[in-house]
Amino acid sequence: MAVEKVSHIRPLIALGIPIVIGQLGTIAQAFADTIMVGQFGTPELSASGFVNNVFNLIVFFLLGFSYSTTPIVGAFFGRKQKDDCSRTLKESLLANLLLCAAVMLFMLLLYFNLHILNQPEELMPLIRPYYIIILLSLPFLSAFNSIKQFCDGVGDTKSPMYIMLVGNVANIIGNYLLIYGFSIPFSSFAVQSMGLNGAGIATLLSRVLMVVLIWIVVRKNRHYAEFRDGFRKKITKRGFWHLAKVGMPIGLQLALEAASFNITAIMMGWLGATALAAHQVMCTIGTLCFMFYYGVGAAAAIRISHFKGRGENGEVRRIAFTAYAMNLVAAVVLTAAIVIGFQPLCFCFTTSADVVAMTATLLLPFIIYQLGDSTQILFSNALRAIQDVKPLMIYAAIAYLLVSIPASYFFAFTLGLGPQGIWFGFPFGLTTAGILFLQRFCRKT
Repeated sequence: MAVEKVSHIRPLIALGIPIVIGQLGTIAQAFADTIMVGQFGTPELSASGFVNNVFNLIVFFLLGFSYSTTPIVGAFFGRKQKDDCSRTLKESLLANLLLCAAVMLFMLLLYFNLHILNQPEELMPLIRPYYIIILLSLPFLSAFNSIKQFCDGVGDTKSPMYIMLVGNVANIIGNYLLIYGFSIPFSSFAVQSMGLNGAGIATLLSRVLMVVLIWIVVRKNRHYAEFRDGFRKKITKRGFWHLAKVGMPIGLQLALEAASFNITAIMMGWLGATALAAHQVMCTIGTLCFMFYYGVGAAAAIRISHFKGRGENGEVRRIAFTAYAMNLVAAVVLTAAIVIGFQPLCFCFTTSADVVAMTATLLLPFIIYQLGDSTQILFSNALRAIQDVKPLMIYAAIAYLLVSIPASYFFAFTLGLGPQGIWFGFPFGLTTAGILFLQRFCRKT
């Protein structure tokens, strides 16, 4: 058994490293966004924290829906049905863009009723224009997600990695130029400082760039030549609805998980701009761990889907638990590194000593929830890979709506623990999800 487990480590690393690097690039972009906006001003940091947390709920829902593409394409790829892989991509693009259009209508309705979320009134002139810019970037994000999941499904995790890194670098450069403004030497041309709106425009442009680049790769790169005949195949209702049937529970599961963080951002706003800024800083730092766990989980999902497609079910369980061991080691190493460098890391994002002091109170619950987070990410990916997705939505509702969010409110407002109390709800929710997903996977395999 031990030898069989070890045999999966190298392929998981080969698939996972490009995903992790791509996600680290996303983290670098998030760090740069937070640092640049935070250095521009604390009100801008608070406003961006609110809008980003509201949109994270939608972004995770759209991302989760796109995840259905990987196991379906991966199963076809495992059976060497190349034409069905590319037909699935066409169906995925249609399904993802239609869902994005519906989501944008909902978010537009929310925009006209932002007052019901009871945020500090002085932040609203900053929140509103930034909100609209991020809203306009969603179709490009959905298209990129769809094509990326196709690439992952056929085992090409490197191309999306390079494109994400290019997009992230473009975003960082755009942030610097548009947040603070710039002029061209020996010329009268100049762009005035746009502040927070500049960060939003940079995000929009980088998402446009990424979807253009990944589409060029899929249509022109030699690696994808064997899939091009399949693009002539017509979209099928059966394939379209199968994607929706698999994708919707995954999207709702990820949205519910994001809700445990993003609804608490609204609660943080009730406690003031400093608490909201601290929440944004801690969430940004926390993505260091989350994105690594996600990279390992996504690599496991790709490999599991290939073996599942070939009918080699005995390997599915061994792949999952090998990846789980890798995540547990990563949790220990990354958490220790964050604890050691915590205060200097916080001051990268803000010059406010009050924000840093409040962020420090969130460190203990952050440490506690790493075990639950690494568990739930890995086994939710494993369940997606075997296309057992309906329970994900139910378990997520239990863990996040019935456990995490009520616990955050109880600790923060009933017990009076304030911002730290809000974060103490996370270990309860994430650990509950991890246990439920793990038990389900063990029963199914």
